[in-house]
Amino acid sequence: MKRLTTIASVVCALSTSFILLGQTKSVKIDVAAEKAGAEPTHFIPIVGNWIVTKDGAKNVLMVDGRQWKRGDPSGGLADKARAIYGSRHEDFIDNVKAFAYFPYAIAQGVDDFRNGEISMRFQMVEGALDSCAGILFNVKPNGDYLTVRFNGKEDNLVLWTFNKGTRKFVKKGSEDMPLKRKEWYAMKIAVQGTKLEGYLNGKKLLDYTLPEAVTGKVGVWSKTDSVSLFDDFTVAAQ
Repeated sequence: MKRLTTIASVVCALSTSFILLGQTKSVKIDVAAEKAGAEPTHFIPIVGNWIVTKDGAKNVLMVDGRQWKRGDPSGGLADKARAIYGSRHEDFIDNVKAFAYFPYAIAQGVDDFRNGEISMRFQMVEGALDSCAGILFNVKPNGDYLTVRFNGKEDNLVLWTFNKGTRKFVKKGSEDMPLKRKEWYAMKIAVQGTKLEGYLNGKKLLDYTLPEAVTGKVGVWSKTDSVSLFDDFTVAAQ
């Protein structure tokens, strides 16, 4: 009960933190004020091990895949799913388990992103099998979602869809961009109706028309044994 109360409090606080910029509502979601070594509260871990860690003097979000075996859903998944989707949480849980080796965490305070931009900084730290970081969006009550991710093993930015238990490649970025580990980089997606653009370090690499308009929750994404850092997660909704 205490955990759910904390989640509800964070949602309430973040819901009032939107800044009106013309017709754009912008909110930055980070863990700067949270406790290092603890599970984050501004992001709800759904799959994998997500913790707050130090990067120099600043707290950032980390997905730690070093203990990954088969990709177990996050501890307390039922309570977390219920806090997000209420009575519809059982369908969400069933679909999460189908994608259990793709760690992700849902950002608090963004209930229904449709149009605008989502940006973040990321850093790849370790990973024998994978070295991934991505922006999660279009998260549905049944667990379906989209992600634009960078894979340090392949040096590419790719759009993937996860639908009814099936992962499907959608489109690869226009060029490969090798990135070094343990350095910060920028990723952004821009959505207008069905039009999606993906950017890496300010360069547009993805341009795609989705089959239907985006709507749903957002967050951060990873894969298997990746150890990656995330910071400055910002949603500018129109």
